[in-house]
Amino acid sequence: MSSNNINFTISERKLYLRSLDVIFVLFGLFLVGTFLDFEYFNFSSSNIITWIGTLVIYLLFFGQVFEMYDLKIASDLYSTFKNVVLMVGFTTLLYVFTPIISPKFPESRIQILYFSLTLFIAIFLNRIIYISLIYSPLFLKNILLITEPEYINKIIPLLKDKQSYRIVNYISKTTFKENRGIDILNIDEINFEEIIDKEYINEIIVSSNASDFIPDEVNSKLIELFEKGIIIKSADNFIEELTFSISEQQLNSKFYNYFTFSKNHNNNLYIAFRRILDILFSIFGILLFAILIPIVFIGNLFGNRGELLYFQKRVGRKGKEFTIIKFRSMVSNAEENGAVWAHKKDDRITSFGRILRKTRLDEFPQFLNVLKGDMSLIGPRPERPEFVKQLEKELPFYAIRHVIKPGLTGWAQVMHPYAGTIDDQHKKLMLDLYYIKERSSLLDFKIVIKTISTVLFFRGT
Repeated sequence: MSSNNINFTISERKLYLRSLDVIFVLFGLFLVGTFLDFEYFNFSSSNIITWIGTLVIYLLFFGQVFEMYDLKIASDLYSTFKNVVLMVGFTTLLYVFTPIISPKFPESRIQILYFSLTLFIAIFLNRIIYISLIYSPLFLKNILLITEPEYINKIIPLLKDKQSYRIVNYISKTTFKENRGIDILNIDEINFEEIIDKEYINEIIVSSNASDFIPDEVNSKLIELFEKGIIIKSADNFIEELTFSISEQQLNSKFYNYFTFSKNHNNNLYIAFRRILDILFSIFGILLFAILIPIVFIGNLFGNRGELLYFQKRVGRKGKEFTIIKFRSMVSNAEENGAVWAHKKDDRITSFGRILRKTRLDEFPQFLNVLKGDMSLIGPRPERPEFVKQLEKELPFYAIRHVIKPGLTGWAQVMHPYAGTIDDQHKKLMLDLYYIKERSSLLDFKIVIKTISTVLFFRGT
C-alpha cells in the first residue's frame, strides 16, 4: 500500500497560521530594523524576550478575536484583508500603550507606522501563501465513506464550508440516486487496497449502524487497515468534529451509550474556579452596568419610550425558575397576546432596542443574576417556562440543558446566535449538548473569545 498524500488537518492548518504569523512578523521586524531607520523594536535590547513574548500574546489574542484562524475566512482574501487591518490596529494600539512590557513610546511617530505596516504586510503575506499553496487540492484530506444515504445527506452539506476534506468514494449496499460527483461502490465488490492507493485515502468514515450491512470479511479488512495506520472514525464522531455539536443521529434510545457528561461536572476545582470567575466578572460587569445606565436611559427615553428594565421568568438549573433582568429592547406591550418567539425582523423591537441587541448591551443587567448564582458566565441560555414546556415535547433530551446553570453567553449562543423557530432551537440543542459533554476551561475560553468577536462584529440578534 502506497503512502498517503500530504494533507493538513483543520487543527494543523490553524497551527500553521498561528506559527507562521509569529515567524513572519518577527522576521519582518528584524528586516525593517536591519535595512531602515527603525529603532522601536530593537533586537539587541536586553528586554527583547519580554517584548517578543508580549507581542506574540497580543497577536494571537487579537487574531482569535478577529477570527484570523477561522479557516473559512482564511481562505477568502477580502475577509482576510479586512480582519488583518483590525487585528493589526488593535495589536499596535495595545502594544504601544503598555510600555512596561513593550518598548517605550518612541519620539518619532513614524516608528509606529513602520511597526504597524510591518505587522500588516507580514501577516497578509502569510495568508496569501496559505491561500495559494496550503489551501489547494494537493493538501486535502481524502475520505472514503462507508455508510447509508441518510448519513451522506448529512455529511455532504457540512463539508461545503470546510477547507480540509474531500469525499472521493461512497460505499453502501443501498443504491444512492444522487451521487453529487462521488463514485458509488458496492460494499460486496470493494477492493480496499486498490481504492486507497488510487485515491490516496487518508480517512475512512463508517456509519454507527454499519454493522447492519457490513459483511464480516469487510469488517476484518477494516481492522487490518486500522492496524496499518488508516484513520477510521464513526460518522457521528466525524459530524461532531465538523460541527462542534452532537450528531442528530445520536438522539435516539441509545443516546446514553455514547453521551457522557464532562468529567468537569464532578471536578470541584473546576467548579470552584468557575464560581470565582463568575463573581469577579459579575462585579466588573455590574460596575459597567452602573456606568451604562445613564447612557441607556437617554437612548431609552427617545428610542424605547417606556421602562428601562424588564424582568422575566426563565428556567434555570434543575428546572427551577428564576427572574432574569435585561435592558428593555421591545415595545412595552410586546406580548399582550401571549409569549411569542422573537424573529429576525421583529417589529416589536424598537430602533434603540436593535442597537442594544446588536451590541449585547441589553444583557448587562444579567451580571446581577450571575452574582446571585442563578446563572453562570457560560452555559446554555435560559429559556422561558412557556417555551420550555413546548420544546421538551418537540425535542427529545431538551431537559438535559438544565443539568448545569444557564449562562450569560454559551456555545450555542456564539455558534448559532439566532433562534426563532423549533428548527433553530433544535440546532442550538445539539450545540448545548456538545458543550455539556465537552465542558472544560479551554472550551469556556473559546466561548469568551467568540463572544467578544460577536460583540465587535455586531452579530447579536
